[in-house]
Amino acid sequence: MSSPEPRAPRYLVRRWGQLLLGLLLYGIAISLMIRADIGLDPWTVFAQGVARQSGWSIGIVTIVVGAIVLLLWIPLKQRPGIGTVLNVLLVGLALDLGLAFVRTPEELWARILLFAGGLALLALATGLYLGARFGPGPRDGLMTGAHARFGWAIWKVRTGVEVTVLAIGWMLGGTVGVGTVAFALLIGPMVHWTVPRLRVPAAGDPPRPARRRSARAQAAPA
Repeated sequence: MSSPEPRAPRYLVRRWGQLLLGLLLYGIAISLMIRADIGLDPWTVFAQGVARQSGWSIGIVTIVVGAIVLLLWIPLKQRPGIGTVLNVLLVGLALDLGLAFVRTPEELWARILLFAGGLALLALATGLYLGARFGPGPRDGLMTGAHARFGWAIWKVRTGVEVTVLAIGWMLGGTVGVGTVAFALLIGPMVHWTVPRLRVPAAGDPPRPARRRSARAQAAPA
């Protein structure tokens, strides 16, 4: 029989700390990539395009879009976690906060470095908030919900949705460029590395393998 879910204060503090820090860093990471001005991920291209046409801040647009996507969970019979709701509310606020303090560098090399830093921070942030196990973001839940409800392959749903929002965002004035391609190619492997390493263990999880001793330690006499 597996042990019950840990409820020690330190355990809960870690989960909540990871969730809130992850969402804060996620919004700031997006702001860095926006200021780099070399291309964005599809959903941010869409939010940027809507913001330019509506006059709203991109953070507010991100919140509104996230709320609309969350409403689409209802016919898919998906249940959001507290992390899903906080994702909708906090990422946009953190995004606007980051934009208030970061400016676009003039040099191309500096903008490339800024984008790379934002992408790395985004992968870290994703590992933090998903690893807290309080629920996925609204867009990820849309993909998994469509898969569970209709049996559609997740990659097909994701590709169809992201190509659509990317095209609409680009027509509305969102930034598409080499950064968009870099995001598409790199974010998957980066998140694949961060998520398992930052996941807070749950009851019944197998213990992590012990670190191997160094060759020197193994060679040392007992």
